Amino acid sequence: MSARTLTVRVVRIEAMTPDVRAFELVHPWGGMLPGYAAGAHLDVHTPGGFMRPYSLARAAAPGPVASYVIGVKREPASRGASAALHERVQEGDLLAVGTPRGSFGLQPGARHLLLAGGIGLTPLLAMAEQLQQEGRDFTLAVFARSRAHLAFADALAALGPRVRLHFDDAAVPEKIDLGTLLAGAPGDGRLYLCGPAGFMQAVRRAAAHWPEDRVHAEYFAPPEGAGEARAGEAFTLRLARRGVTLPVAAEQSAVEALASVGIDIPTSCEQGLCGTCVVGWDAGGAAPEHRDFCLTGAERRHKVALCCSRAPAGGTLVVDL
Repeated sequence: MSARTLTVRVVRIEAMTPDVRAFELVHPWGGMLPGYAAGAHLDVHTPGGFMRPYSLARAAAPGPVASYVIGVKREPASRGASAALHERVQEGDLLAVGTPRGSFGLQPGARHLLLAGGIGLTPLLAMAEQLQQEGRDFTLAVFARSRAHLAFADALAALGPRVRLHFDDAAVPEKIDLGTLLAGAPGDGRLYLCGPAGFMQAVRRAAAHWPEDRVHAEYFAPPEGAGEARAGEAFTLRLARRGVTLPVAAEQSAVEALASVGIDIPTSCEQGLCGTCVVGWDAGGAAPEHRDFCLTGAERRHKVALCCSRAPAGGTLVVDL
């Protein structure tokens, strides 16, 4: 079940803001690349041995695609993937990437409200482009420090009046009040959000009256305080389709226990953020202790993120593997 690794060539690097660059990646010999759905990400392997998931910033038609586009923000204190991509990767270089994947995608609904903070725009831009192509109702609200820090400005302009902009810069008039934006009853609407921790917290507060199952989020990092999660307890994992049962020690994740017996589960963030390791679970066992940040309440009734979630102490978690 391990993810396929692709070799791609960096055909174009564009400085979009003082700290964000767009990288366009193509097949090294002119072929087509595996397709994807809006909201998907790539695991990008960079010089120095780093790997980090980056969201695809452009909608794709069904089937293979000619290129991938990612947006990478250079983090000020980074010595890892973003620094390597900004400082060491040039046009013409080859990179290894995983096939597109992820669980942050568009859901059925009459209207869609997409809220992007900073570089959190990338997956939501792809979603907005797909919604526009399909003629569906949406609003994309983008929050940035200033106009100079607005990434993918041309792509946003192409979406027309469905895009609303908010700039923190006091001298710029464009402003969005979150309370007003989110005040209406959601009805058959869906809310999608992606951005830094403070932005996500502010949106969550303003959308507290929205049903949890109608709010879909992708986090850069676990919310503040999530690192203080309860220590793990030993439990049992049963693979329904394989008929295999194995113990998971207190210091292990389910993914690690499976790897120890030669069963590889694709992972990316390993923090319950991206949904790469999500599988179904069966009510024939114990209900999971969900510790992820990617599944809705409705999804948790039948899915579990194996990188972080567990069964109660001494319980048996039955999964669809």
